[in-house]
Amino acid sequence: MGSVEKQTEVFDSEAASSMVKELRDEFLSGKSRSYEWRVTQLKNILKMSEDREQDIVKALHSDLAKPELESSIYEISMLKNACTLAIKKLKHWMKPEKVKTSLISFPSSAEIVSEPLGVVLVISPWNYPFLLSLDPVVGAIAAGNAVVLKPSEIAPATSSLLAKLVGEYLDNSLIRVVEGAVAETSALLEQKWDKICYTGNSRVGRIVMAAAAKHLTPVLLELGGKCPAVVDSSINLKVAARRIVAGKWGCNNGQTCVAVDYILTTKDVALKLVDALKHELEGFYGKNQLESKDLSCIVNSNHFARLTKLLDEDKVSGKIVHGGERDKAKLKIAPTILLDVPQDSLIMNEEIFGPLLPIFTVEKVESSFDVINSGTKPLAAYLFTDNKKLKEQFVMAVSAGGLLINDTVIHLAVDALPFGGVQESGMGSYHGKFSFDAFSHKKGVLYRSFAGDAPVRYPPYTNGKLTFMKALMSGSILGVLCALIGLSKN
Repeated sequence: MGSVEKQTEVFDSEAASSMVKELRDEFLSGKSRSYEWRVTQLKNILKMSEDREQDIVKALHSDLAKPELESSIYEISMLKNACTLAIKKLKHWMKPEKVKTSLISFPSSAEIVSEPLGVVLVISPWNYPFLLSLDPVVGAIAAGNAVVLKPSEIAPATSSLLAKLVGEYLDNSLIRVVEGAVAETSALLEQKWDKICYTGNSRVGRIVMAAAAKHLTPVLLELGGKCPAVVDSSINLKVAARRIVAGKWGCNNGQTCVAVDYILTTKDVALKLVDALKHELEGFYGKNQLESKDLSCIVNSNHFARLTKLLDEDKVSGKIVHGGERDKAKLKIAPTILLDVPQDSLIMNEEIFGPLLPIFTVEKVESSFDVINSGTKPLAAYLFTDNKKLKEQFVMAVSAGGLLINDTVIHLAVDALPFGGVQESGMGSYHGKFSFDAFSHKKGVLYRSFAGDAPVRYPPYTNGKLTFMKALMSGSILGVLCALIGLSKN
C-alpha cells in the first residue's frame, strides 16, 4: 500500500493536473498491468468491505438513514460479489482471445488483446454512495488502470470514509480519492483522462460529456430516467405488489435509478392494484409509515423540496390515494401512491427519484408500450404478466437499458447481464465481465511469418492479379483455385 496523501486545501486545476501526471507516470511504469497487482487490489477491496462493514453501515445511515439490511445487502454484499467474481475470472479475462483469420492474410494467426486504457476518472452518486463508487473501480482495477474516484459530496459521511479506506487499503500510487463539490469536480473534468465513468442525472451527464469531448475522452454514463412498470390483468397481484414495493420503497425509499417511477395499467386493474400495494406497504412498514425505521430519509432539503413540488402541483395533489405525509425536520416522506395523474403533470414528466408512485391508466394494456415509447428511453422497464404474447411484444416494442418481467430491480444482481442505459438514460454498460471490458481497449493483433509472400499483391498489376485478389477478398476457395489456374496460364 502507498502512503495516504492528504488532499490540498485548495484542489484546483493545477493540483488536479499534478495528480493526473503522477498517476500517468506510475501507470506508464507498467505496475498496474500485472495480474499480481490487480488481484491484490481486488482482494484488498474485499478485505476492506469485510473488515469495515459496520463503519460503512454507519456512514450510510448518517447520509441516508439507510436501514442496515439495505446497506449490507444492496451495497456491501453486491460489491463483495463483484470483487469475488473478478478475482475468480481475472486470469481468464486477461487472456488474449484467439480469433480466426481470412484467406487474405494466409498464413497467419490473430488474437484480441485486452489492454488497460490508462488513467480513468469515476464520479459516483449519492444514492448508493458505497456500491456505485467502488463497483466501477473494481472494473477499472481489474482492467489494469490507474483510478481517481470522486465520491458525491451529498453523501459526506460515506465520501469521507471512502477517502480514508482507499488510503488505508489500496495502492495510492495508482488509486486516489478526491473529495469536494462542484469546484473540485470541475477541476477534475478539465484534465485529460482515458475514460470517465459518471453515474447520476442527465443534466450533469451533459456537462461531463461536454468536458470529455474537448479531449475526445470516451465516457460511460449511467443516468437513470423514468422507469415504468406495466401491470397486466389476471396475474398474482399480491406477489406483483410485494415486488413493486420492494423495488420502489425497499430500495432507498425510491431514490434508486432503476426504481419503478410510474405504473401503467388498465382501469379495471388499477383499484385492485392500489389495494394490494396498500396492504403490502402496511405489512412491511406498519400503519404509520412515516415513522418506519426501515425506510430511508430523503437525502437533503433540496430534494425534499423538489419532491414536495411534484406532490403539491394543483393537478396532482388531489390524486393521492395513499400516503402523502411528510416530516420536513426529519426529511421523511411516507410511501405515496397517486391514481389517474394527468400525463402532462410534472410528476409524469420528471424523474421522481423518491417515494412517490403515480399510476397512469390506459384503455388496454398494449397501449402502455406507446406511452413508454413517447418519452425518453428509461434505464429499466418492467412488465407483470403471464401472457406469453404480451411478453414478446414488450421485449420487441420497448427500448430501455434493461427489461425485467414479473419483478423489479433484481436484474442488477445478474452479473452475466450488462447494466447500462440507452440514449438519455446513459451509454455504455458494466457489471461482471462487462466492467472489465468497459475499462479495456480491445487491441487486435495479427501475426505473420516471412513465408507465403505472394507476388500477386505487388505491382505491376495485371488482369490475372486482379481476378485472383477479387477471389481472395471474397473468401471463396473455389474462386481462388480458378484464379490460380488462370494466373498459371498467363
